[in-house]
Amino acid sequence: MQTSENWVQYFTQNLQQHRIDWGIAPTLTITEKENILKSLQAWQLGETSDGSNLINAATKYALKVKDKNYVEAIKLFIKEEQKHGENLGKYLDLIGEKRIKKNWGDSLFRKFRGLYTDMEFWTIAVITVESAAQIFYQCLKDATNCKLLKQICTDILIDEAPHISFQIERLQTIFNQKNKLTKYLTYQYYYAFYFATALVVWQVHLKLFKAGGVNFGKYWKKMSLKFEKTIEKLKHPSTASKLCQS
Repeated sequence: MQTSENWVQYFTQNLQQHRIDWGIAPTLTITEKENILKSLQAWQLGETSDGSNLINAATKYALKVKDKNYVEAIKLFIKEEQKHGENLGKYLDLIGEKRIKKNWGDSLFRKFRGLYTDMEFWTIAVITVESAAQIFYQCLKDATNCKLLKQICTDILIDEAPHISFQIERLQTIFNQKNKLTKYLTYQYYYAFYFATALVVWQVHLKLFKAGGVNFGKYWKKMSLKFEKTIEKLKHPSTASKLCQS
């Protein structure tokens, strides 16, 4: 398990990486654009959150556990997500499409998250979204032949696995402070939240998932496997860095 200081160092260094060649002209067919545009716009909006509620929860938690570097690690994590949003936004600009300001799914999810200041809730919420994001961006990458978009997606996918490791390491710390009964009840909560959210993500973005070659059966299998790996990590933290790649 990495310390918060280790994560601050990682995020600081990773933010300096430039893996996208913006000199490449975007190329999309009409059909490709129709398949991905609405989901691309919605996900781009979701990546642009200022993260204020998450920062507030992290600050409260860091004071409780006396981890002075945790808030900085969270801020850098958010900055990396915002980088993803800006890159997707830049791509939308290049293909002549607007960056949307509001989306019902994004608004609902933000309002729901805003009701909670508990770090445990925020951590499982982020793990859930990041798990779905790995499938989403792979499908977005596979749904077109646009080299620039593929580079953008690859850059994001490279970042996502460490993001999940970062969050699961923290969830493991929180989870293993519970007694046996509370762990059982908490697991039921994790399960219900994770799969309810996964179902909503599928319903909202099914056109893109299918364009990327993933039907509901494949999607559900992938999300189920990711959940199993998350729970395995909570029980056996020494396996942490190995299980977030797929």
